Amino acid sequence: MAVRSTRRVPYVNPLAQTWISASPGSSEAIANFHKKMPGFEPTPLVAVDKLAAEIGVKAVYVKDESSRCGLPSFKILGASWAAFRAIIGKTKLPIDTDFATLRKSVKAASITLAAATEGNHGRAVARVASILETSSKIFVPRCLHKATIALLESEAATVVLVDGDYDEAVRMARQEADRYGAILVQDTAFDGYEEIPKWVVEGYSTMMAEIDVQLMGKAPDLVIAPVGVGSFAHAVVSHYKTPGRATQILAVEPDSAACLWKSLAADKLTTVPTRKTIMAGMNCGTLSTTAWPVLRNGVDASVTVSDAEAHEAVGNLREVGVSAGPCGAAPLAALKHISRSHSDIFKLDKDSVVVVLCTEGPREYDVPMDVSIEDPVMLTQALIRIDSTNPGLSRAGGAGELEIATYISAWLEHRGIETHWLEKTTGRPSVVGVSRGTGGGKSLLLTGHIDTVTTAGYDGNPLSGDIRDGSVFGRGAYDMKAGIAASLVALATAKVSQLSGDVMIAAVADEEDVSIGTEEVLKAGWRADGAIVSEPTNLNVTLAHKGFTWLYVDIIGRSAHGSRPDLGIDAICKAGHFLVELDKYSQDILKGPGHPILGTGSIHASLIQGGEELTSYPAVCTISIERRTVPGETPDIVVAEIRRILDRLTKTMPNFKYETRIGMSRNPFHISKDEPFVSGALQNIEHALGMPATLRPERFWTDCALLAEAEIPALLFGVNGGGAHAATEWATVDSIRKVTRALTLTALDFCK
Repeated sequence: MAVRSTRRVPYVNPLAQTWISASPGSSEAIANFHKKMPGFEPTPLVAVDKLAAEIGVKAVYVKDESSRCGLPSFKILGASWAAFRAIIGKTKLPIDTDFATLRKSVKAASITLAAATEGNHGRAVARVASILETSSKIFVPRCLHKATIALLESEAATVVLVDGDYDEAVRMARQEADRYGAILVQDTAFDGYEEIPKWVVEGYSTMMAEIDVQLMGKAPDLVIAPVGVGSFAHAVVSHYKTPGRATQILAVEPDSAACLWKSLAADKLTTVPTRKTIMAGMNCGTLSTTAWPVLRNGVDASVTVSDAEAHEAVGNLREVGVSAGPCGAAPLAALKHISRSHSDIFKLDKDSVVVVLCTEGPREYDVPMDVSIEDPVMLTQALIRIDSTNPGLSRAGGAGELEIATYISAWLEHRGIETHWLEKTTGRPSVVGVSRGTGGGKSLLLTGHIDTVTTAGYDGNPLSGDIRDGSVFGRGAYDMKAGIAASLVALATAKVSQLSGDVMIAAVADEEDVSIGTEEVLKAGWRADGAIVSEPTNLNVTLAHKGFTWLYVDIIGRSAHGSRPDLGIDAICKAGHFLVELDKYSQDILKGPGHPILGTGSIHASLIQGGEELTSYPAVCTISIERRTVPGETPDIVVAEIRRILDRLTKTMPNFKYETRIGMSRNPFHISKDEPFVSGALQNIEHALGMPATLRPERFWTDCALLAEAEIPALLFGVNGGGAHAATEWATVDSIRKVTRALTLTALDFCK
């Protein structure tokens, strides 16, 4: 079941139609300064005739900034002018100071340049420092691509890795400058730091002046500019929104770093959390405070694009001879998106001229996955192809949930769905997505886990996502990436349905181990009036499942040399007596009355560990026990049962001693089919299935129990298939579509 496109719509800004910039155009002093820089020459304006014909305009030009003063980016224009102005201000030199004099003054004053960056700006600052024969210190997020870090180091910069995002790197760079007297050359303004960012903006004017000459004085009808912190877009708006020009401005950002789009939508400067994107130079969560007023008034429209679209546009530019990186290609991706889906936004005709500002040359990056997928089967395939094995389940470890959570977050942001990232445990994130209702309706939570068990021992490629014989194959297909895919598509449908209530997804970490993800979601305060956990149920509905308690029993012996039975007490042998009694007890449980739906509990010895070497009596033997429980059986009851056995052995067996420790415990789950949420959901599930739903209890534990403890009515409903934790795993295509439809119908009905 596919839904119509639900991607984030462009923000159209009516203020820009009549707004005029008060900022001056390009300065002769700036242009003269740049002409004196090593390797300076104007960059080309490349005609893309095929694209112009496709979208029905006179011309499309790409301003190719893949090589500017020997660097693969335009950033040197702003960084050099800002550094120059800051240095002459500090050293009291005149505006027409030449580079030789500047170098001497910098050396005499022991000036260091500092900056924060996700790539090109920091490299530009480092290159300016190199030209001036001084040092630079560049602060970057630790997650920055290694190739980008290597490029910074190639400019002789000292690179400082920061735990956090770009905004945190800016804070650290500012602290460094304040502490040691370095000159912070940053392209984002904040309170108390406005002058140098203003000079950065001024420096970019050289590019626009070049375009004016290359177009022989004709103002383009549309200019498309990338937005990071907003300083470059500030320069573009300031140049083209002047008297006598009717140029329209389209701003573009990554889906996952849409600080301008969200600021425009909120009509106030808004900071947004950011995630990983190949458009690293635009991965900014906060706009420059000096850029914001100009962009708010002067940008005609704002769009966001996905990593996959930027990657595709890199290839499109390569076809016309322009070597670009993803930031440089993003404006072309924006143009293609607008021309396909929102051509009515701009007044373009056969005489119109469009300029695409390609701001970055080629660089290494990881090829991204497509987040435009809206078919639940294809989305299941995409999720399977991301390794999200739980690192806590095997000695070999696992990939964890970081990559799959990043993909889900990007998928949600591509659709403009409110996204929250929870990561109390580093590398083990969960994602909450919210489609906000208009108000007054009930809220629904669709939830499931994004971790899987190990891929070791899988028969074939565990990450294939292949479709064979009507099923999708791969680790997690059944348990439970198909359920996550169905939930995501249902949520996207809810977003465009104008419901009264909120529809949410919680894609959680670690359910296969100790459920830290759901615990974190609930501790963060997320609640709903009803919830569906899409664990695989083979299209049955589960309203009850067992719980469990883990218990550790230490049988205490006495260590001694293996030749001294007079001194040693063999803890392992003593443990054997307990294991015999435990086996008898396990049979007694199975013969008990049990629960009317779930039957009896069970108990087994899972692990046994003891001894140090062959030649010694073992001092301790530890037996790890799992007790599966039904309603009415509590951890206290479980511990008391085991201690009765142990106490009896203590009385009847010489030298028998023990200690017990309780481990993790999870309650069983049961909800009545007559509960209003459940009865309503059952009707929608049966409508989707085209037949009455089968109610079935489960032996295994799920996060439903945690939801019930938080007083959220919940049930289990998921796909058909098999192979959970086995050598081959699959989910049927038909069931994925049926579950998607059932979740969608429930959301539309319950939250209407």
